[in-house]
Amino acid sequence: MKSIEVHKFSNKKVTYYFGYPFKELDKYVNKDLSVIITDDNVFRYHETVFKKRKVILIKAGEKYKNQNSIDFIVSKLIDYGVDRSYTIIGVGGGVVTDIAGYVSSIYMRGIKCVFFPTTILAMVDASIGGKNGIDVGIYKNMIGCFKQPDALFFDFNFLKTLPRIEWVNGFAEIIKHACIKDKNMFNELEKNNINFYLKYPTKINELIKKNVLIKTKVVKNDEFEKKDRMLLNFGHTLGHAIENSYNLSHGYAISIGMVYACMYSDKFVGFSDTHKVVEVLSKYELPTQFTFNKKQTFERILKDKKKSNLIINYILLRSIGKGIVFPINKEKLKEIILKT
Repeated sequence: MKSIEVHKFSNKKVTYYFGYPFKELDKYVNKDLSVIITDDNVFRYHETVFKKRKVILIKAGEKYKNQNSIDFIVSKLIDYGVDRSYTIIGVGGGVVTDIAGYVSSIYMRGIKCVFFPTTILAMVDASIGGKNGIDVGIYKNMIGCFKQPDALFFDFNFLKTLPRIEWVNGFAEIIKHACIKDKNMFNELEKNNINFYLKYPTKINELIKKNVLIKTKVVKNDEFEKKDRMLLNFGHTLGHAIENSYNLSHGYAISIGMVYACMYSDKFVGFSDTHKVVEVLSKYELPTQFTFNKKQTFERILKDKKKSNLIINYILLRSIGKGIVFPINKEKLKEIILKT
């Protein structure tokens, strides 16, 4: 079912189009004054919908979320004669929306952009909230900006061609939202599994919309990540530190990060439901154990954007559905990581 919502952020209103198919894009964006950025995976599955459009094709994968891709895209925009009257359309997963948003913020000092997220992870997380950026080596999102898209289109038809592994990836962020903000949703996830949501498309559509609105509410309350938005980093401090280092998918890395964050929550604030989080992660086919170099991982955490002088703002759970920002002295954190 189609629905439209308008959400006001600090300096922009963003229109959310739920259930609007990509084929209707021309009703909302001028085809002659727009350029699509997508990756070769999405293009391969949906080549017909890109016909007779200006398209910039990039390689799929986190390893291509870097300055080389930005330089390539900018050169193509120049070749197409793109000016400030144009709109960039990011069609793809989180890598594509991150890159498209970043390029739209810097090309000619800023042009309009809209997103068509094509993965669960991008729909519930990466495309929402205005964070855009690229990696520098193994360091995630080290260069970037805050820039809200002009519109978000949620075409659930894209999920029909989404590989199962990408469903698994996306559920890591859904479970994260449940852990930090929504105990009832956590209870729902406990009762079901990926096969249930594959069988009942309306259920996954409803779940995605619920997660979109959870993240949107958090971002509207703290758009530039001074306090409450930090909660969205549950599992990400350690997760980001191992993701690129060990060539893990984002969902896998964050799943492992959430397990460790639960263990730290037990130690620091008496969280007693680590086993429940582990069970749900396992139910959605996400890893809960991983061997990594703890000393190197701690050194990479020290490069994290959430570090402030001697303190790491770690996201812990007071209880399921109640995340908190908990400052930990970096030497204390090092001691715990090396011993856990």
